[in-house]
Amino acid sequence: MPDSDRSAAAPPSADSPARDHGALAPFQHRIFSMLWGTWLIANLCMWMNDVASAWLMTTLTSKPIWVALVQTAATLPVFLIGLPSGALADILDRKRFLVFTQIWVAVVGSVLAVAVFSGLMTPQLLLLLIFFNGIGLALRWPVFSAIVPELVPRHQLPAALALNGVSMNASRILGPLVAGTIIAAFGSAWVFVLNAILSVVAAVVIARWKREHKPDPLGRERLTGAMRVGLQYVAQSYHLKGVLGRVAIFFFHSTALMALLPLVARDVKGGAAGTFTLLLAAMGAGAVASTFALPRLRQGFSRDRLVLVGACVQAVTMAVMAFNTNIWLGVLTMAVCGASWITTANSLNVAAQISLPNWVRARGMSMYQMAIMGSAALGAAVWGQVATWSNVPAALALSSASGAAVMAYVCWRWPDRGVMEDPTPAGPLPLPKVSAPPESGHVLVTIEYQIDPAKAPAFRALMEESRRARMRQGALAWDLLSDIHDPGRFVEVIEDASWPDHLRRFDRTTVADAALRDRKLAYHIGESAPVVRRAVRESTVRSP
Repeated sequence: MPDSDRSAAAPPSADSPARDHGALAPFQHRIFSMLWGTWLIANLCMWMNDVASAWLMTTLTSKPIWVALVQTAATLPVFLIGLPSGALADILDRKRFLVFTQIWVAVVGSVLAVAVFSGLMTPQLLLLLIFFNGIGLALRWPVFSAIVPELVPRHQLPAALALNGVSMNASRILGPLVAGTIIAAFGSAWVFVLNAILSVVAAVVIARWKREHKPDPLGRERLTGAMRVGLQYVAQSYHLKGVLGRVAIFFFHSTALMALLPLVARDVKGGAAGTFTLLLAAMGAGAVASTFALPRLRQGFSRDRLVLVGACVQAVTMAVMAFNTNIWLGVLTMAVCGASWITTANSLNVAAQISLPNWVRARGMSMYQMAIMGSAALGAAVWGQVATWSNVPAALALSSASGAAVMAYVCWRWPDRGVMEDPTPAGPLPLPKVSAPPESGHVLVTIEYQIDPAKAPAFRALMEESRRARMRQGALAWDLLSDIHDPGRFVEVIEDASWPDHLRRFDRTTVADAALRDRKLAYHIGESAPVVRRAVRESTVRSP
């Protein structure tokens, strides 16, 4: 679908030589390079904060449930406010919004440091502050995801997404190492201080980006309406629902290892803070190393095969870590774990990105992130409680076995059909001309078709596709009426929340929608084109 966010800057021309298709080609664009650097800093701060928080919790309490709840507190905000943050990223000035998120993280980091320095930190307060830090992350992720397509040509988007994955996994290596060094030398509080400083630096860099925000001529979408449209888009896409289901299953089970890793590190012979950070760094190294093999893997295997193999390898590594006490076997296993993790996560991330049009990208990717964080938060709490009831090895063994089994069942029961809707914009369409646009009220559109009654069953099946397409575009309701006096007359009824919302659907028409329109018109046997009428729902006044 075309991009209805008129504030988005036009991406560079796609007419580029072959050398522009390389893995590092996005770095040719200065703004992408600048924002990639800030994304690296942001991810570095995230991993340092996670390491410092998790290790700090082990010094406050030894109960597995409290340690596991650190992951829950960090990820739950993305699940709770992911959709509103995605909607805001689609309708607000993205540069200012991104600066705000960095300032938020800096303030929370400062409060964490003060609480530790003053000796006021408790398990409950730590979880609360981790939750507030997670709010900043929840606000930041969708807006950055929506900005990336503005910065590079479409043919460089896969490479740009891969470089963002490198940023994430490079920070997964550096963050734990830096945090572990600071914790060992100075204490956890100084990690939070460094996070606050780096977040301010990132905010200053973003603020220097000369991006002009152009308000939408149709007016800013209302937050509730934008959220509704985002939910509708995902609900009407078999492909996206399949991606979200798989990513939720994977992270619900795989998060058991991340949530309980501080306790696993303590059980390793000679385990200490350095052991914990070394295991995390090994996981990040495995993820970075495997990134370069992903293009070849995607060419040789289907998405479902990659996802299933990645989930099974992840399950094996979790089972090994459940009973391992040797540091070097642990490092090797965590490297393999990182490789399987990035293979699965990247396959699902690319599958989500290629099926989303620009105008709803932040909302769609926010729901993708909600699926990750919501399942991770729930998984951390569940597996932490299982470990409390039994022990850490039992929890990891159970999560590894169930994770592989459930993923295999889902891939068999609901196989991947690929992207069925082409999100490429169809181009500008002529808007309806009216003498006086309505200022309020729902807009009802009727389209009358005259078809051969013998072809009615096939037409009804095609109109079901039309229903999904209209709802993805943002229609409030849809219906199909058949004339009881004329079996060949059908009326398609579309309801929009307002006149601007009706006009927005013209901007959102895709190549797939245009092809669907031609298929519907092929059934029409009337002498003239189908009659289109528009009306405004009038409020009725009831007599007392």
